[in-house]
Amino acid sequence: MNQTSKTKKLTTSSLMVAISVVLVLISKAIPSVWLQGGSITLASAVPIIAVSLLYGWGWGISAGLAFSLIQMMTGFYPPPTQTVWNFILVVMLDYILAFGVIGMAGIIYKGLGKRAFAMPLSAFIVTTLRYVCHILSGVIIWGVYAEEGQSVLAYSIIYNGTYMIPEII
Repeated sequence: MNQTSKTKKLTTSSLMVAISVVLVLISKAIPSVWLQGGSITLASAVPIIAVSLLYGWGWGISAGLAFSLIQMMTGFYPPPTQTVWNFILVVMLDYILAFGVIGMAGIIYKGLGKRAFAMPLSAFIVTTLRYVCHILSGVIIWGVYAEEGQSVLAYSIIYNGTYMIPEII
């Protein structure tokens, strides 16, 4: 890869991450009803997915990871953890993995043979994988907020579904 091509990919990826951040910040201007985090954004995953579709999974995952770091800097919710391990686990599940998997859209797109339905299906799959990361985090860490007698899994699916299902759509 020549230097111009790499510079163009880096610049485009950086701009797409910046667009994702702006879409999140616009959404944060609207009062949130989610006390432990999460919000419906204006399709903030789309620019990251676009990087992955344009330049492949390596660039997509890198953009997703950069986005996750910025997300942590602009809206980190301290988890109710008792150990350092649990703290690391929630950071991995709610940020690093959750936003990193968005960058895998290019792998799925390529695997589907670049058919007409491949782009929306790739986006659906990676945002659903993000939802799964948040569900796991909810079960492992955030389940302490579940109401007495409520299944921690049900709590996590419902809580995270209130903002992730609109995100997936």
